Amino acid sequence: MYNNYYIIDSHCHIYPEKIAAKAVGATDKFYGVTSHGKGTVKHLMERCKSEGVDHAIVQSVATTPKQVKSINEFIAVEVSNSNGFLTGLGTLHPDSENIAEDIEYLKSLGLKGVKLHPDIQQFEVDNKKLFKMYEICEKENLTMLVHTGDYRYDFSNPDRVINVLTNFPKLKFIGAHFGGWSVWEEASEKLSKFRNFYVDCSSSFGFSNKADFKEITLRYGTDKVLFGTDYPMWGLKDELETFFTLGFDDETNRKILSENAKKLFEI
Repeated sequence: MYNNYYIIDSHCHIYPEKIAAKAVGATDKFYGVTSHGKGTVKHLMERCKSEGVDHAIVQSVATTPKQVKSINEFIAVEVSNSNGFLTGLGTLHPDSENIAEDIEYLKSLGLKGVKLHPDIQQFEVDNKKLFKMYEICEKENLTMLVHTGDYRYDFSNPDRVINVLTNFPKLKFIGAHFGGWSVWEEASEKLSKFRNFYVDCSSSFGFSNKADFKEITLRYGTDKVLFGTDYPMWGLKDELETFFTLGFDDETNRKILSENAKKLFEI
């Protein structure tokens, strides 16, 4: 089934070997799950190649400003060593002493965008202290992949995301987890009207009716949705199998599985 498609997993977390188990365990505890993967580059690439994924977009998140530089360098090295298999996103932190320098260095490393996780990094996505970051990323045409949603918190729920999209209408903003984890309907109803808002399908299929996600995909528009698994949290094969049960036509499958990601990240 998959051989007819070039598949990009647009949402993968990776960690250095020596801390991967600890990092995955911390995320599992935060979400109350048991991850399917190890969180290492080696394991990700093995899984991708054995389960039909051709390319992966990798990232990690800085919980303090001091981590930004080392994480971005780690991602850049792994991308460089992957023989074209990986595309890397950098991390930023809103409490950085010089966000402009962080972005310039991120770009110099060849990273293609920015990943933020407001819940883990503990900031409201529309906090004014992030506006300089958004302004520069908008100007530099850097795509931002942002964790969005979660009924337990109010860091990145739809109304806050609206404030960002309204103030930065040319910022390429991907809302992970169909734009709002656990608040999918609200998110799609409020955010689908924004031309610069995209979503990925990661960490969603197992939590609601598949028919709902097909409707939500169509509401956003098939040019605005990216396939992603949130590796190492979920199994790549399982997520692919669920995606194909949504029953989209060949053209739509190609857009979601790779073409939309290629455009946004210039792959």
